[in-house]
Amino acid sequence: MRRLRLALAAPRPAAGLTSEWRLVDGLRTHTRRAADPGTGAPPVVLVHGLAVSHRYLTPLAVALAPTHPVYVPDLPGFGLSAHPAGAYDVLRHAEHLAAWFAAYRLPAACVLGHSFGAEVAAALAARHPGLVRALVLAGPTSDPAARTRRGQFVRWLVDTLREDPWQAPILLRDVADARPWRVYATLSHSVRNAIEADAARVTAPTLVVTGARDPVVPAAWRDRLARLAPHARAAAVPGAAHNVATTAPVAVAAAVRALLAPSLRKVP
Repeated sequence: MRRLRLALAAPRPAAGLTSEWRLVDGLRTHTRRAADPGTGAPPVVLVHGLAVSHRYLTPLAVALAPTHPVYVPDLPGFGLSAHPAGAYDVLRHAEHLAAWFAAYRLPAACVLGHSFGAEVAAALAARHPGLVRALVLAGPTSDPAARTRRGQFVRWLVDTLREDPWQAPILLRDVADARPWRVYATLSHSVRNAIEADAARVTAPTLVVTGARDPVVPAAWRDRLARLAPHARAAAVPGAAHNVATTAPVAVAAAVRALLAPSLRKVP
């Protein structure tokens, strides 16, 4: 299947995506990226979730690449990035991402975080507002109604029944790369993190988007989080479950472009 081959292609070039590594805070950090299409549009940075990597965000990167420079870094310990001794918590991942911005000398970008990556993206936007031109929280964990390891695990099990099966080999590869202990430790950090506190501090235009069939992030939690952020709105993608960025990349890419459109009109 083409989508699976593309997701597993790194570090080989594929569909205009290439891989590179830079030293960030002493860690060799992998980034999958698409070249600048020359449109003048701001870059989009995609931040993956806790058991995964750049791989499952490849469909969204390809969908965004015709109009935006796209960067998909692997967080420390995940994908093709180096493994630190321990599992980073949300804030440490956010600070690593801020250092990654400095390493690339990126201007303010649209930062899209999915699942646990949404927690990292919200923490980055709250603490480093100058780096975040716009924020997309896609399937943001974790709903306070299930903010335990068991609660999240049960919801993820339900979600597996709603996801496209072609994603399974990607998840298995990502968990093998990260090691199960790191996934478990990162989940422990996630359920101790209150994303709503960071969302309330975000000054950038924000979109909270989920799949309409997402059992991990139900509509009530999505809408509540959108109300907490000062400049946010909520949206749902019909038919999609938790991995909305993977299974509905065209719809999510369109939502990103719509979020950025007002600010683009202000650029001379």
